[in-house]
Amino acid sequence: MNGTAAVSARILGVTAATLTLLLAALVFGAAVGETRIPFETVARTVANRLWDAGYALDPIDAGIVWNYRLSRAVVAAACGAALAVSGVVLQSLLRNALADPYLLGISAGASSGAVSVAILGFGGGMLSLSAGALLGAVVAFGFVAALAVLAGRGPVAIILAGIAGSQLFNALTSLIVTKSANAEQARGIMFWLLGNLSGVRWPDVWLAVPIAAGGLVVCLLHARALDAFAFGPDAAASLGVPVRRVRVVLIGATALMTAVMVSIVGSIGFVGLVIPHAARLVVGVRHGALLPASALIGALFMIGADVLSRTVIPGQVLPIGVMTALVGAPAFALILIRRPVTR
Repeated sequence: MNGTAAVSARILGVTAATLTLLLAALVFGAAVGETRIPFETVARTVANRLWDAGYALDPIDAGIVWNYRLSRAVVAAACGAALAVSGVVLQSLLRNALADPYLLGISAGASSGAVSVAILGFGGGMLSLSAGALLGAVVAFGFVAALAVLAGRGPVAIILAGIAGSQLFNALTSLIVTKSANAEQARGIMFWLLGNLSGVRWPDVWLAVPIAAGGLVVCLLHARALDAFAFGPDAAASLGVPVRRVRVVLIGATALMTAVMVSIVGSIGFVGLVIPHAARLVVGVRHGALLPASALIGALFMIGADVLSRTVIPGQVLPIGVMTALVGAPAFALILIRRPVTR
């Protein structure tokens, strides 16, 4: 009983520390920007909105916090967590250290869907840019999945099918932009393709957070199966893991998380590639700890990148994908130097 109590206390302590870190990051993301807002104002704004606390606040500051920055920070956290968890799962299932969520062609398909709506008018005005991106991501994943099944269902087939799908839909995107877009449309699409949180509002929160949380739970339920996949699919099968079912469930979960996040914020690189490796340096390779650690680090990383994108150049907001690449590429290089790839 003492051992059980100690384990329970440790889990509660880790959970409390995680929630505290995440809450602090969200407050930081809501307070820091071109206009600095005190942390106390952020807390009071949230209290007024959630519990009708009645604090007297400047309506402009309260509006910036609630209607712009806080929703943006929450979606950034959900996006970072979802992409990081997806990267962990795909790197384990495919036994490839370079696997990331966009390996399945989802980002390329989302781009094609977005430009089809924005430039070609697909949907007759009834589809938003995000809806078009989500539809394109689903179509691209369906194409990659079908190609992988026809090619043999194995990890190599999935990787090659993903590469083929990405190239195809990237080519379609380039063709549409080159042939049909004017200069203003091309600039807007380019900004979206590099990742953009400027248009995020609370309705996006109610989609992003449940998807990220649900995807994390599904992956955690298969943590032991992912541990077994470290020794290869044959070894996992010999340990009683239903290899095909686990692959379908987990790849489906990562595809759904990635498709939804890309449809909301655009394509944001390096998160799903770098964060899993960074988390392994901190907590090791056991997926019971690796998955939640990656989710937390991914959320914190995205909130930090979003703050930098709004503050690094006064008066201008950079695409968040630029910041994740500028930070992620050197970080990944350091990880490679400290922990060389041996396979």
